[in-house]
Amino acid sequence: MTLRLSQRVQRVSLSANAAAKSHATELREAGHDILDLTTGEPDFDTPEHIKQAAYTAIAAGATKYTPTPGVKALRVAVQRKLQRENHLDYPLPSIVIANGAKQIIFNAFAATLDEGDEVLVPTPYWPSFPDSVRFNGGEPVFIECGLAQGCKLTAQQLEQHIGERTRWLILNGPGNPSGAVYSEVELQAISEVLRRHPQVLILLDELYEHIRFDGQPAQNLLNVAPDLQSRCLLVAGVSKTYAMTGWRIGFGAGPQVLTSAMAVVQSQSTSGASSVGQAAALAAFDGGLDFLPEQVAAYQQRRDLLVSALRDVDGLEVLEPQGGFFLFVRCAGLLGRYRPDGARLDSDDDVVAYLLEEGVAGVAGSAYGLSPWFRLSIATATESIAEAGRRIARACALLRGEA
Repeated sequence: MTLRLSQRVQRVSLSANAAAKSHATELREAGHDILDLTTGEPDFDTPEHIKQAAYTAIAAGATKYTPTPGVKALRVAVQRKLQRENHLDYPLPSIVIANGAKQIIFNAFAATLDEGDEVLVPTPYWPSFPDSVRFNGGEPVFIECGLAQGCKLTAQQLEQHIGERTRWLILNGPGNPSGAVYSEVELQAISEVLRRHPQVLILLDELYEHIRFDGQPAQNLLNVAPDLQSRCLLVAGVSKTYAMTGWRIGFGAGPQVLTSAMAVVQSQSTSGASSVGQAAALAAFDGGLDFLPEQVAAYQQRRDLLVSALRDVDGLEVLEPQGGFFLFVRCAGLLGRYRPDGARLDSDDDVVAYLLEEGVAGVAGSAYGLSPWFRLSIATATESIAEAGRRIARACALLRGEA
């Protein structure tokens, strides 16, 4: 018997980040000396008060099913967080909890996209954006945002790409993989375009909102254009700020008609998120951010180490990230060169494969819709970051211009 797969699942692919991580892990388990810079997972532990809240919840018997939109106490905590940290007011029905921010995004597209609807996706992008669109019947429309513009969408590009079938625009800041942060002036220009096209919804991915290296507080489109709040879905969670990737708690805040529809979608897939995870997230949002400056300083130190190591490497162009966990590196200058074994580098996939053999695991820019680039995570030990920079510089120096 031949199992027939749906057209829907054949439109998407396994996460390139997960595949790169898995391959690096296999090599390390086989005894290879591999520095894994593939995934954006904080190497810091979840703060102790958050773990204690989970223990307390378990001891109190909070281990049952939860309401699909989320436990009320957590939604209230998110409401307070949005007021306190983002200066945004949302009624409680406009806030929904899910099994990570990725599910929030998926539910939003499932609730709003019909076949052929278009979603504007600036590149480079987080790979789950276009695949979530495709899985739900939509068509991603890619807008290339290269090095010259700091990997950020311009208002002019946005105006040029909005069409009759445009349903959503995705804005991600700080960006993954770029680390780009939009300025107030840039956001104002984008908002002016959006006001002329009231049919376009806006998805604001704010997962890395507090991981910034400019010393400025989190700021997004709604802080400069509050009149667009009725068309925006703000997406965030606890994974990055609180080092809680495995707890799988994300939230969305948006128009009630949208969040209610998202809850309907979730009720037929996973239902409510983990009771224990929600108890921990409640403690996270109500426990303050006193621990965060030390962690952000560590990420900035790692960024500076890696930027310094790669900035002057012949063949590489480094986009210095303003936030987030990643360094995005353009490697066009390496293409056409030859490895010590005589193999030619013809793509960023070839470059990443070569660096892996030299002991550094990254992810090719093709996974993010922009080639030839590669992404390196700085969410790992500082000494590993420093050694990775040395290995990459050494590997590039070994390349030859002719076979």
